[in-house]
Amino acid sequence: MKNVLITGAAGQCGSYLSKLLLERGYNVYGLSKQRTSLENHKKLGISGSVSIIDGDITDPSCVNMALKVSRPDEIYNLAAQSHVGQSFKTPQQTCAVNFTGYLNVLYGAREIVPHARIYQASTSEMYGYAAELLQNESTPFQPKSPYAVSKLASFWAGVNARHEASQFVSNGILFNHESPLRHPDFVTRKITLAVNRINSGSNEVLRLGNIDSKRDWGFAGDYVDAMYRMLQHDKPDDFVVATGETHSVREFVTEAWAACGKHIRYVGEGVDEKGYCGNQLVMEIDKQFYRPNELNFLRGDYSKAAAVLGWKPTVGFKQLVKMMMEGD
Repeated sequence: MKNVLITGAAGQCGSYLSKLLLERGYNVYGLSKQRTSLENHKKLGISGSVSIIDGDITDPSCVNMALKVSRPDEIYNLAAQSHVGQSFKTPQQTCAVNFTGYLNVLYGAREIVPHARIYQASTSEMYGYAAELLQNESTPFQPKSPYAVSKLASFWAGVNARHEASQFVSNGILFNHESPLRHPDFVTRKITLAVNRINSGSNEVLRLGNIDSKRDWGFAGDYVDAMYRMLQHDKPDDFVVATGETHSVREFVTEAWAACGKHIRYVGEGVDEKGYCGNQLVMEIDKQFYRPNELNFLRGDYSKAAAVLGWKPTVGFKQLVKMMMEGD
């Protein structure tokens, strides 16, 4: 029976990954701050099945202790300050968690469990203003946020570790991945929570930033399967994990409202200047939610993951939105 250590085990992906690995017979250990809620584990029915080790990834002594306790065969580094907008406000903390924290894992594993296979959670945000309409493993990186910069530094640290110390390190370049477990601070969950409240009679206004920003949105439950497959492969490598489709924030709102059995009409389409009244959706563009260096378009090419790992997404965009609406 194999041991696995997951940093960020209580988060969205950490929870889905924990469930997947438990079903495959692993002993699952999770490194998590003591104050972190394990509510996601309860929702997935795995509460108490993961051995939680209290500790902060930015503290090398905590990471080393977790490695010694768990003696993992596989390590999944999912701990991160992953909110892009927040990274502009707290760049030092973002880099401390996303880069320095990862170095603690990488170098700690080198000394304590050199045989361990390591997965590093990279991100499509590293591509920035990509020239290609379809981004793959060869697309040049142009990070445009402190979050993306921190993740790119970790990406290259892992690549270098393969050559420097022959460590088994695979980078998963994940495009946007959502689920009913997504934190409410993220735009998709903000939308589904608000639309559900409005449909139930709330007269609140849904305030969003750039609703024409387009992303490649997939289901987090699918994406953790790709992570797992990367560490079962015979050699470490880098893989894009995506759906190959893009949809705008505007489309996400439209599908969320459609899940309530309703259709969106915009001002000028037979409604007054306020948009709607009563049990209707009112959406307002608020400049405070715009990000510096806003990225308007990302779309991933997962053909390498399909060919090498046999992976493909199983949940489509409309199904994903409906799933999140029902979850809320």
